[in-house]
Amino acid sequence: MSKEEGECSQNRDHNPSKKGVVVGDSSNCFCLNCCNSSSKHIRACLRRFGQSFVDGSFSLNEVEKDGSLGVVEPQDTAYSYVPSLSDELVQQILARFPRAEYWKLCLVDRWCLSLLRSGELYKIRKEIGVMEASIFMLAGGETRWWAFDREFTSLRRLPILPTSDPCFAAGDKETICAGTHLIVSGKQLEGVVIWRFELATNKWEYGPSMINPRCLFASASCGDFACVAGGIGMCAPNIEVLDSAELYNPNKKLWEPLPKMRRRRKLCSGCYMDNKFYVIGGISEDGTDLTCGECFDFSRNTWDLIPDMLKDSPISASRSPPLVAVVSNELYSLEASSNQLKIYLKKSNSWKELGEVPVRADQSRGWGVAFKSLGDELLVIGGAVNSYSGFGMRICTCSPDPNSGILQWRFLDSGKNRTSHFVLNCSVMVA
Repeated sequence: MSKEEGECSQNRDHNPSKKGVVVGDSSNCFCLNCCNSSSKHIRACLRRFGQSFVDGSFSLNEVEKDGSLGVVEPQDTAYSYVPSLSDELVQQILARFPRAEYWKLCLVDRWCLSLLRSGELYKIRKEIGVMEASIFMLAGGETRWWAFDREFTSLRRLPILPTSDPCFAAGDKETICAGTHLIVSGKQLEGVVIWRFELATNKWEYGPSMINPRCLFASASCGDFACVAGGIGMCAPNIEVLDSAELYNPNKKLWEPLPKMRRRRKLCSGCYMDNKFYVIGGISEDGTDLTCGECFDFSRNTWDLIPDMLKDSPISASRSPPLVAVVSNELYSLEASSNQLKIYLKKSNSWKELGEVPVRADQSRGWGVAFKSLGDELLVIGGAVNSYSGFGMRICTCSPDPNSGILQWRFLDSGKNRTSHFVLNCSVMVA
């Protein structure tokens, strides 16, 4: 018996009333005090599950092929926690666990599994302010989504998206996060559809469809909700550039209509700033490039037009929608033609250059680059500036100072990431 297992045995002998309690963490596994199972056996099981979780084969009954938590059968359903603690206190304790370790909780007993699937822990995390960011990403050449922690030190593959339609797998997709839901919009044979990944259950679910199914639209996570606007309406035979907008409510799992925008636009971008939903740039129904923006004020339930918001930005053919992100309530853009980072000056309705980013946004006119807000930092993912090959993803963050002439970039991948540098989809969830 190892020293660590001996300590677990001592803890179990001295505390016979504590059954199924997490008492430590070592080698990517929990050590559980159990009266009916050996510490060595449980630790071996958890190590094995830990590896399968990382490589995407994780499923807790050797387990469900789609990776869901819905069929978990804990080894001992009679486990309980420390009798002197109430369920409410236990929930408060478990809510403070690192979210990357939550999968281990469902190995403890049915109560833990039910708690995890209910989503209650995420509500508590929000109340006590211990939410963490996760980055969901689909890179070129990949068929499965990856989930990373904020520092890109922990990763796992999501369950396989359960669609048999080859159009959805091969076609363009657009993503946005709302609460603990990752929303993925794409086209199947019957038209534009929505799939959502629910963090609490670790499962993909179909729908709900937008009120006006669309593609090439603006989107943004707006507090607990997600908003979309504009794009190309895909309700045949009336395929048109849209001015409509919608809000996704993850609690109700449905879309709600918002007032129409002032302009019809496609290939536009969205962001959330000053408690407003901004839609920027795009192309009008007659093919004109739009330099105006507009913002939806939730308190007044109306749109305000912002003329010439992109008047100084170069516009090239086949470009991506504007690359924009908000950090500390300031709007930043990545100019794809020059790889320049800019900040929007609200008072003067103009942009100020801050410096060059260390990725090649110009390589594909802005396509294939992730430019996101990550708490108080900007996140940029793409090909390295000195890389012209099909591989060599660079992941970096920066806390920009508008008053400083120097950008301090942190490189999170250390040059070891061999994933394709072309990012198909990327979305940040905070939960």
